[in-house]
Amino acid sequence: MQLQMIEAGQGPALILLHGLFGSARNWGGVQKALSQHYRVIAMDLRNHGASPHAAGMDYAAQASDVAETMAAIGIGRTIVLGHSMGGKTAMMLALTRPDLVERLIVADIAPRPYPPSLRAVVAALQALPLHPGLTRQEADQALRSAVPEAPIRSFLLQNLRFESAHPGWRIGLSEIAAAMPEIEAFAPPPSARFEGPALAMAGALSPYIRAEDHAGFRALFPNIGFVSIARAGHWLHAENPEGFMAALRDFLSY
Repeated sequence: MQLQMIEAGQGPALILLHGLFGSARNWGGVQKALSQHYRVIAMDLRNHGASPHAAGMDYAAQASDVAETMAAIGIGRTIVLGHSMGGKTAMMLALTRPDLVERLIVADIAPRPYPPSLRAVVAALQALPLHPGLTRQEADQALRSAVPEAPIRSFLLQNLRFESAHPGWRIGLSEIAAAMPEIEAFAPPPSARFEGPALAMAGALSPYIRAEDHAGFRALFPNIGFVSIARAGHWLHAENPEGFMAALRDFLSY
């Protein structure tokens, strides 16, 4: 499928891919900074943002969506930066279509399966009573037991439309729920490798990339470097934008 996107700037192409329950708009500050030097395209992955909804979210399908969208807008080769689920999509694109990827940046995710730790959040979103007149405060309160962190509840509720008489999800929530085993997994093609420059960026306070993951990265991406972003957890580009951008500029050499 062709994905919806937000585009800014001129120059070499650089694609931004968000994480689970996110959207292209999550990259606002990063996109603005990068657009001074690049043509920056932030994409809504399938079942997210304004992109179409469809069954199946394995990373081969998601990478194919990105490749199809690149072809539709005339991009033959690009730098790709992906966070979390978007990072796995970026890695799969580099492994399956290395001709399309000039440089790869992976933000706080490793090329391996993860435990089903977010399924309770998905269930809580599905259980939210979407009655007419539902307010953001009521929805926030309903999610409090499953999602105790207020910033994460606020992030999740960005996907809920309150402006109409009948609130509804922008995201394909039922499709995401059905695809959680695919989202948690990562199965690169046998013998696939991406030989181009790559960078793995970890949040220093996040458990998502561990020291023992480095060998798995190197097996697939032999020219990869590693950097830890101080004072940042999983949402490293939001929690320490200055440190994130400094590491990114160093890798991109501008």
